[in-house]
Amino acid sequence: MNALILAAGRGTRISRYLEGNPKCTVDIGGKPLIKYTVELLRSKGIKKICLVVGYQHQVIEKVLKDEDVEFYYNPFFDVTNSIGSAWFARDYLNNNDDLLVMNADVFVEPSVIDILLEEKRSPVLLGDDRRKEEADYKLKYTNGILEKYGKELKGDDITGEYVGIAKMSKDYIPTFKTQLEKMIGEQKHSVWWENVLYELSEKQNIHVLNVGNRFWAEVDYIEDYERIKEFVGK
Repeated sequence: MNALILAAGRGTRISRYLEGNPKCTVDIGGKPLIKYTVELLRSKGIKKICLVVGYQHQVIEKVLKDEDVEFYYNPFFDVTNSIGSAWFARDYLNNNDDLLVMNADVFVEPSVIDILLEEKRSPVLLGDDRRKEEADYKLKYTNGILEKYGKELKGDDITGEYVGIAKMSKDYIPTFKTQLEKMIGEQKHSVWWENVLYELSEKQNIHVLNVGNRFWAEVDYIEDYERIKEFVGK
């Protein structure tokens, strides 16, 4: 299993609390979030880890200076969304092993990675059916199959919230990479990397795995950060 972590973004919604640093470097119990994530993935047997950096990349590289990770740089982090970062790491997207892809601002407890690694379906997104109307990015899925997606979903069109992590088998990676390059070629560089899977869902099944009662949070708002610190402190 390989891992691709997307860490190029600025984090504008919580930037005033970060003193100019990337949000994936926030302190959680005496350790930067991104270091926690890399160590967690290593502990689960993921040996090859790649990060796509951009905004204040030197800060992230310094935090991980003692970790054996590979870096790609997105020089257009200010004008592209995460699909651009995935494109800059396209040479890393080979099909020699399964691939876990995650956003760097996501904190998860270790058991979340366990259930994802055990999942046999591909590709699969992580979802949380405990959060619906209050969710940031919403998904509708039936029997674990993605049907709708978007921030604007309402009512019965919401099954749960997207967690920010996905996994795909090595056999699926060429399909993902072809669609990624197609969308970049069409100048769709302002969308998230997940939009590659969303567009593919119109032709094939994209699966969703619920996290159950496991803890996770995305560092988007100060309230999210406080929840993470509270969980780590227990």
